[in-house]
Amino acid sequence: MFDIAIVNGILIDPEKLTRMVGNVGITDGKIALITKDEICGKQQIDAAGRIVCPGFIDIHGHVDQDHYCGELSLRQGITTTVGGNCGASPLDINAFFAAHELHGFVINQAEMIGHSMSLREAVGAGDPLLPATPEQLARMEYLVEQAFEDGACGLSLGLAYAPGSSNDEVMRLSQLAARYGRVVAVDTRMITSSDMYSLVEAVAIARETGARIQVSHLVYQYGTGMMEEALAVINRARGQGLDIRFDSGMYTQWATHIGAVLFDEDYMEVNGWKPEDILVITGKYNGRRLTMDIYRELRTNAPHTAVVVFTGIEEEIYMALNHPFAMPSTDTGAYDPGEGHPQIAGSFPRYFRKMVVERYELNLMEAVRKATLLPAETLGFNSKGRLRQDMDADLVVFDIHGINDKADFGLPDASPEGIDYVVINGKLALAKGEVKDSRAGRAIRCTKPVYDYQI
Repeated sequence: MFDIAIVNGILIDPEKLTRMVGNVGITDGKIALITKDEICGKQQIDAAGRIVCPGFIDIHGHVDQDHYCGELSLRQGITTTVGGNCGASPLDINAFFAAHELHGFVINQAEMIGHSMSLREAVGAGDPLLPATPEQLARMEYLVEQAFEDGACGLSLGLAYAPGSSNDEVMRLSQLAARYGRVVAVDTRMITSSDMYSLVEAVAIARETGARIQVSHLVYQYGTGMMEEALAVINRARGQGLDIRFDSGMYTQWATHIGAVLFDEDYMEVNGWKPEDILVITGKYNGRRLTMDIYRELRTNAPHTAVVVFTGIEEEIYMALNHPFAMPSTDTGAYDPGEGHPQIAGSFPRYFRKMVVERYELNLMEAVRKATLLPAETLGFNSKGRLRQDMDADLVVFDIHGINDKADFGLPDASPEGIDYVVINGKLALAKGEVKDSRAGRAIRCTKPVYDYQI
């Protein structure tokens, strides 16, 4: 008898891009059997009429041990999150993983080491407009190597947050990632909202260092009328043999903290952003649009206040996620209940509803592949993102016809509909909206180089 038996489900195999009605037996945290024969388990899940597939892998998030944020991800069907993005991460990666291994966590966590805020601040390069000194860069190199030895799955560059970063520091740190076989995630160094050179710079990192590049939240960067050109840049680079991939969310409105250098008044003017284009999503002004008085108060006294910039073209979301090397992501982060961006609770259900059910942009098998196998391959998670024997039993059971995001601005953490069950490492973590196990997730230490990718 299996620990868990999921029976009568519509099984989606993202490797073969096939579907069949069948049963999944789970034992000791692994998929033990996939069959059409009748099976029994200590826990029995009847998945009749429901999709059964690998758990979703959120390749771009900022959960970073925040339990409520992790729970919101779980409710979306996410079984693995990748944190430390946009250049901001814990500095001590070993301590981060050790805490997870000691206490458990609601979902699996992998982590990148962040350059543009974490590393630079640690070595005293705190001015985002100035390059690191040679001594500071040498210290960063040491810290990056230590992070990779401890299991960081990649290097994240938040160049928009440290636009003074030198080409030397970007390339030398990326060379380390290439040597360790780790991905470089790039939040591109956009000077204006129509700056395509920033994407060309990301391609140049791949060309000069040999690193695999994952461009972060492509729609937030280039979804303002530039998506066709951005995809052409990526396709041209891939045609030249460079491994460029990207993640993107289901919204055009993007969130960050008001103290970021990109909200300097000069940047605001260059980009044509007016205070009323920006919504506060945390703190005492939560839910209010900026005025110049509020803008200046927050910049001075509460720079960590999160805000959302209302910009972008919705059709470019779908254009981006149609690309064969696009992966859906949340860009989620830690917020108090009732605060934040609806991406924290709605991203993956919205992806399936919009891309598969409403717009027919992707067939179901391809949509699942982009949310499971593709990020697993990109990061070298060799036992995740696959529906076959001996793989980790991270699974989601959902209603493709009933899946629906309910989160919105003003109600950012509303739970989605249609996610029936989530299994993580062979444990039932979510059932019919109820969290059953809040410690089922494991730390994912990346310790082996990954080179076996098809471009």
